[in-house]
Amino acid sequence: MHRLYPNVILGRNVQIGEYVVIGVPPAGKAAGELPTSIGDNAVIRSHTVIYAGNRIGKNFQTGHGVLVREENEIGDNVSIGSHSVVEHHVRIGNGVRIHSQAFVPEFSILEDGCWIGPNVVLTNAKYPLSPDAKKNLKGPVIRAGAKIGANATILPGVTIGRNALVGAGSVVVEDVPDGKVVAGNPARVLKDVSEIAAYNISLRTTPTER
Repeated sequence: MHRLYPNVILGRNVQIGEYVVIGVPPAGKAAGELPTSIGDNAVIRSHTVIYAGNRIGKNFQTGHGVLVREENEIGDNVSIGSHSVVEHHVRIGNGVRIHSQAFVPEFSILEDGCWIGPNVVLTNAKYPLSPDAKKNLKGPVIRAGAKIGANATILPGVTIGRNALVGAGSVVVEDVPDGKVVAGNPARVLKDVSEIAAYNISLRTTPTER
């Protein structure tokens, strides 16, 4: 059994698991006021909740117990792992993989082909609980092809460069240049991604060309 609110538009061959809820109106909006669309061939697994106003492309997949808040732009071939949370007004490009138990806050940008490991936490409030905290939220920008290792934390407004690699458990407090490997707390540049043999082939093409 699942629930679809009014004004939910589903593509062809969409599979919906038990106890899924799609089109939940956010505070201040009536049911059906914000259209919600999900493209062809989506697989939405049990206990996933998707709020209203999301525009989601084809071949979308969720694990179990995923929460996607309102008014996000999500591209084609995106996968969100079990028990991950994507807050509202997030932009996610094509081919993005978000693993289990990750947190993506408001106003984050995840470009094409980036990879977010399990238990990764992106943050957007530089001074939590300050009087102007909500007025100054700024999510991280994860550029195309970047990879964030498990349990890493990315601070508000930080940009992770194209094809960069963030080591597991890192705390990233400043921008990471394109094609660099960083690790540690605070994260520091260790080398170029091109020095890692496993990445040499993949870096010859952009994510959209693969």
